[in-house]
Amino acid sequence: MAKRLGFYGFGAASHILVQLACYKDYQVYAFTRPGDKAGQQFALKLGAVWAGESTQPSPVALDAAIIFAPVGALLPIALRSLAKGGMVVCAGIHMSDIPTFAYSILWGEKIVRSVANLTRLDAEEFLSLAPQVPIRTEVRTFALSSANQALSALRSGQSEGAVVLAV
Repeated sequence: MAKRLGFYGFGAASHILVQLACYKDYQVYAFTRPGDKAGQQFALKLGAVWAGESTQPSPVALDAAIIFAPVGALLPIALRSLAKGGMVVCAGIHMSDIPTFAYSILWGEKIVRSVANLTRLDAEEFLSLAPQVPIRTEVRTFALSSANQALSALRSGQSEGAVVLAV
């Protein structure tokens, strides 16, 4: 069973899942965009055991990694941080192209998987567990007319947790 998890990108989904992972006694290593000290502090505040830049190697071999950021270049970086038999999950709906990489970083029975859908059962299980943790969310609301500002806040890392548009 995976106990050391790498989260690449620390935003809406990962700020929720780090809480669940800590509740389940997993160790979370949070990787943020270079220079995002606020995002790293946010991850540590929510229970990550380590937080650093996505361009640096993990301080420990990871059992699994989830790439939340839509950045294909993170896949080879995450693979390099995996222990033998580890898995990287590409969790985004969209991701930029994945660059070519040496087979040697995949070798060792590593797995690459994409996840595109959440099943009804997944949602029911999560919603029944969330109050036990309890899950706390950070949400920043923008008016629909400020959608461009909301996107800018997301892209620049100026917002912790989730960004929501109010209609």
